[in-house]
Amino acid sequence: MAPLASAGGAVMSARGPEVAARVGIPLGIAITLCFGTGLISHWIQHPPGWFYWPAHPAWEYRLTQGTHVVSGVVAIPLLLVKLWAVYPRLFRRPLIGDPLRIVERGSIALLVGSVIFQLATGLFNIAQFYAWTFFFTTTHYAMAYVAFGSLAVHLAVKLPVVRAALSRPLEQPGTGRGLPRRAVLTAAGLSAGVAGVMVVGQSVPWLRPLSLLAPRSGSGPQGVPVNRSAAAAGVTTTALDPGYRLTVVVGDRQRAFTRAELEQLPQAAAELPMACVEGWSVSARWTGVPLRDLLAAVGDYRGGDVAFVSLDGGLYGRSVLPHRHVIDASTLVALGLGGADLDLDHGYPARLIAPNRPGVLQTKWLSRIEVLP
Repeated sequence: MAPLASAGGAVMSARGPEVAARVGIPLGIAITLCFGTGLISHWIQHPPGWFYWPAHPAWEYRLTQGTHVVSGVVAIPLLLVKLWAVYPRLFRRPLIGDPLRIVERGSIALLVGSVIFQLATGLFNIAQFYAWTFFFTTTHYAMAYVAFGSLAVHLAVKLPVVRAALSRPLEQPGTGRGLPRRAVLTAAGLSAGVAGVMVVGQSVPWLRPLSLLAPRSGSGPQGVPVNRSAAAAGVTTTALDPGYRLTVVVGDRQRAFTRAELEQLPQAAAELPMACVEGWSVSARWTGVPLRDLLAAVGDYRGGDVAFVSLDGGLYGRSVLPHRHVIDASTLVALGLGGADLDLDHGYPARLIAPNRPGVLQTKWLSRIEVLP
């Protein structure tokens, strides 16, 4: 039994503030990146009046949202190692103690609970697995502030402990022959790196073969993944109806276009990424009618945002495009993808494609375009 006791003691010696402080640095960076890029994504979809998001560079949302998902995935093994390192201290008595200890314990409980909630629900979201009844987007956004705020409070309370732990040597003589702290940190770094590589291929094409954890690999009709199919949206019949019309409203004028009439208008092509809130993105060549030309064919567009309405009456069946995107030459009412007509699941007969936008706002199966007053 002596060797087991010795091994157990050595394993316990690898735990403590020295490991927790060091693994906490990359964990804090990952959480900060995840928080910041998550705010950007939310503000693009639900823009406050002060928020500005440019039309270019076209790849910017692809970068920020890919960073959001990758940093969240990387944070998972780092969080597990940090919890392992401090686990015995979480139950050290007294559980309550003086006011400072109450703040410390409360911030730890709130931090651990909120971060676990954010990472778990975020991971389920990119896999499109929803084992809950609450609306993910608003809940995830609200809890992001709780997680980041509790992290800030925790750092403020624990800063003296962190500084002292970082000033001490990682390995101390006479601590046993068991698991060294350096090995724990190496394992944490390798685990985080492997987790990141196994999901980053959603956004980085040359790493796609390694993305074993990525739910979207770039496969799909015409080489672009599909989150919501025409069948799931219930638009198969209406999208293929010979009587389909796209109604465009500019001021007091409006016109209904058939698919054939849209094809007869001057066409353009744009190489733009389809970048999803779930982290995956794929560059593709889209063809169709430049939006500004389509508006001009109906009336005098004098500026303002433009609303897009889908045949899909679901949650994301409507989007609003800011003026700076409306007038951009690469913003299209797309009719084709990769040299062929749009696949039904990609929005046939017509869809919106604009630079530097989340895929959820690139409205498919368009039925109406209207310049807002």
